[in-house]
Amino acid sequence: MRMIRMVVLLTATFLGPLLEARDIVHTFSIVARDPVTGDLGAAVQSHWFSVGSIVTWAESGVGAVATQSIVEPSYGPLGLTLIKAGKTAPDALKALLSADPQADLRQVAMIDANGRVAAHTGQHAIASAGHQIGQNYSVQANLMRNDRVWPAMARAFEATKGDLADRMMASLEAGQAAGGDIRGRQSAAILIVRGKSTGRSWSDKLFDLRVEDSPDPIGELKRLVRLQRAYNFMNRGDELAGEKRWDEAMEQYKRGAELAPEIEELRYWVAVTLFAAGREDEALPIFAEVFGKNRDWIEVTRRLPASGFLPADPAKLRKILSAARERK
Repeated sequence: MRMIRMVVLLTATFLGPLLEARDIVHTFSIVARDPVTGDLGAAVQSHWFSVGSIVTWAESGVGAVATQSIVEPSYGPLGLTLIKAGKTAPDALKALLSADPQADLRQVAMIDANGRVAAHTGQHAIASAGHQIGQNYSVQANLMRNDRVWPAMARAFEATKGDLADRMMASLEAGQAAGGDIRGRQSAAILIVRGKSTGRSWSDKLFDLRVEDSPDPIGELKRLVRLQRAYNFMNRGDELAGEKRWDEAMEQYKRGAELAPEIEELRYWVAVTLFAAGREDEALPIFAEVFGKNRDWIEVTRRLPASGFLPADPAKLRKILSAARERK
């Protein structure tokens, strides 16, 4: 309780001066929790440059925050600090609003690791503005083309199957389809963290993606989510390969490569891993395929034995490079 009182005191002391700056970040967003995994996230789109840098906040095992409208970014870190100190998301938001003389301009949503949700739309947020709270989520929007945006977001989130990223992206797409920001589109972001912290913050972020400036920010964000999934599979494959669990590793590699067939590098490192594991007959056709697309990988291959990624055996290296000659 002492920590909570200290945070509230600091909020009242330091939040006031920060409120003098006004970032006009009108937008639509979602904060949510996956009830199965406990993962937490925030996602957003706006006609404002680099919206993700100030709107979306999340911490593994703690909660997620979206702060927007005439935005006060400190609601993000302060809200998470209050939750970490023991407050529920509703109590944390209430404490911050009570210390904010411009609360009527804010739009904020918070969710904690237990799925408790709170949202606030100030009476002076620019219309169309509103929010809708559901089980394990809140959607909120301001300066929208119409008042159908956030209900459409809620319906999409509830109806969509899949993991948290799938459901949050569907919510953003539905908000845009219903009218979106009346000013248009510019940037978007998604931030998802693990429900339970590993103690390693760098590995607790499952998705941390931003589209800073684009005519189709949600479409581009959706592409980046697909790529992130592919690399997540590849990274897991590397972990399994390190444990010499080759069949499981190859399943992860296969799923990653299928998600992003346009990225030849993913296929290349699968071939390297297979060859180093002694599965040369499986590796050589993949090397040939990659070399046929980009012959710079031939030079990369020549450099790998010195770093231990391939056997330091000239005969084996020649065997790999013969695949390049076959694809000329």
